[in-house]
Amino acid sequence: MRADLRDTLIRGARVIDPASGFDQVADLLIRDGRIADFGASLGKPDDALVIDAADAVLCPGLVDMRAALGEPGYEYRETIASAAEAAAFGGITTLAALPDSAPAIDDPALARLLRARGEETASLTILPYGAVTRGCAGQELAELGLLREAGAVAFTDGTHAVGSARMMRLALSYARGFGARIVQHPEDPELAQGGAATEGELATRLGLPGIPAAAEAMLIARDIRLAALTGGAVHFAHVSTAEAVALIRRAKEDGLAVTCDTAPPYFDLNETAIGEYRTYAKLSPPLRAEADRLAIAAALADGTIDAVASDHQPRDADDKRLPFAQATPGGAGLATLLAVSLVQVHNGALPMIRALELLTAAPAALLGVEAGRIARGAPADLCLFAPERAWKVAAGTLPGKAQNTPFDGRALEGVVLGTWKAGRRVHASATP
Repeated sequence: MRADLRDTLIRGARVIDPASGFDQVADLLIRDGRIADFGASLGKPDDALVIDAADAVLCPGLVDMRAALGEPGYEYRETIASAAEAAAFGGITTLAALPDSAPAIDDPALARLLRARGEETASLTILPYGAVTRGCAGQELAELGLLREAGAVAFTDGTHAVGSARMMRLALSYARGFGARIVQHPEDPELAQGGAATEGELATRLGLPGIPAAAEAMLIARDIRLAALTGGAVHFAHVSTAEAVALIRRAKEDGLAVTCDTAPPYFDLNETAIGEYRTYAKLSPPLRAEADRLAIAAALADGTIDAVASDHQPRDADDKRLPFAQATPGGAGLATLLAVSLVQVHNGALPMIRALELLTAAPAALLGVEAGRIARGAPADLCLFAPERAWKVAAGTLPGKAQNTPFDGRALEGVVLGTWKAGRRVHASATP
């Protein structure tokens, strides 16, 4: 046994494993960094630490399939160490990092480095995305095969859409050869250029340049056709409109290899959150009309949306203390991922096991990694949370470096009490 590990018995929690459908009050024993056993009324091993978890939920450590880390190149916004701190606070133990850093993750050595840097934190597994194009610039296909061999879980240009239909067709065809997905930022680049908010009455009243909501659906429609043409697998990130989910739903019914995720702002906030030029709520894609928000929430429940990701985009004060149209889009999301997702449970829209599936087993399956599950012998990557405990989001007090949360001032229910990575407790809140 490692010197920093101790047998731990988590007693009386509601243990939920969405991968197997297990959902009951049980005990769970951590030994040598792994899940030794779980079930009703386990005996206490000698010298084991006992945690009374009555009224708490114990689930797999969250798997965040879309986050920017700031490092390399933007350490003034976030570092791997500060992101790991925020992730542990939010119950996240595995994270897929976007490649549009500086330099971009278009070189196998950089992909391997990112994985190694995650291991150094001892609290977070970092799974690198490989860039689709060199420098995420959309001009020349990156070495997808070599990046895959180096550990890239999928390919994306991050917040940059692959705007060229020819380039997207090549990428889908090439990635199909080794069973990889292309993850698209679904926003037509020309229609979105220069925009700051969703085109409509609110943007007009505020005098902001608009991005038509149709920009999302148009690129999704194109890429669905390209997926059908190539047989490749395309995944649409942070979908945010009713038209987008309708297209994806139809593509799935047609048997195409099409999947998608969304992020908490798109099912919890609408465009009115930008208020009077509130730059923390300037995101990419921009916040949408209420009808779109409701459609995204419904798509979580009916299975059209496959996963929920934090869409963490760290920004510093200088990025946001600008006129709204000039401010950099993006919102911090690691610390609030679980709690905002639980709003859908508290309001009756999702059962708890479905909400946790969207945050654990489902993204792990999309990324093709062994994570997001509770099983005997599996690494003890775990999240223990109090679903009814209230807290208030306050920018400036969140863990990690990035404080640009669109949920600033929001009252939420759901506090992470403990996060374990390979059996080591990496976050502890108030009791237990």
